[in-house]
Amino acid sequence: MQYRAFEPHIEILGAAVMAAIGGFGPLRSIVDRMLCRQGLVDCGDLGATEVDLDSWYSQQAWLDALREVDERFGTEILFNIGAEIPNNAVFPASPVDVHTALQSIDVAYHLNHRRHGQVMYDPASQTMLEGIGHYGYERVGDAHILMTCVTPYPCEFDLGIVTTMARRFEPRTIAEHVGSECRRQGAQACTYALRW
Repeated sequence: MQYRAFEPHIEILGAAVMAAIGGFGPLRSIVDRMLCRQGLVDCGDLGATEVDLDSWYSQQAWLDALREVDERFGTEILFNIGAEIPNNAVFPASPVDVHTALQSIDVAYHLNHRRHGQVMYDPASQTMLEGIGHYGYERVGDAHILMTCVTPYPCEFDLGIVTTMARRFEPRTIAEHVGSECRRQGAQACTYALRW
């Protein structure tokens, strides 16, 4: 189900929030006010609003801001916001092909979130903490992948992330939501087929 954190006390890294802000395009000044209302940015000088890349912010506040964007501007903006995430969020080692790129999303997701002050992925021990869901990867064929996203983020936001990551290595990738279940209708997961 989208827009509701799976657990309290989950935070998102400022770098991931800042990465997403590029997806707002010309709506940036309006979005700054939304982020201010949710307590994600300083409300002082909205013209110069910046998110501290190294600070941590409430995941629920970020989800509330995304819900407001959805209600006011629609799903296309959510897709664009998700598409910006791979540009600046913390990712593990550089992927070498479309398969490693898509597999890296789940690790990156956990690197950019923490619970009770503990980052949810430790690269040294390769330990991943539970509590925020996952970006599941399934290789169906050489040019066909299924990604099942079980996160509190909106469907179109996640579609933007997986599409962008796939197109870095396979520019002709076509991504589509498959199956009858969708978080927009209260399901726990959305599945996307990526083909090229």
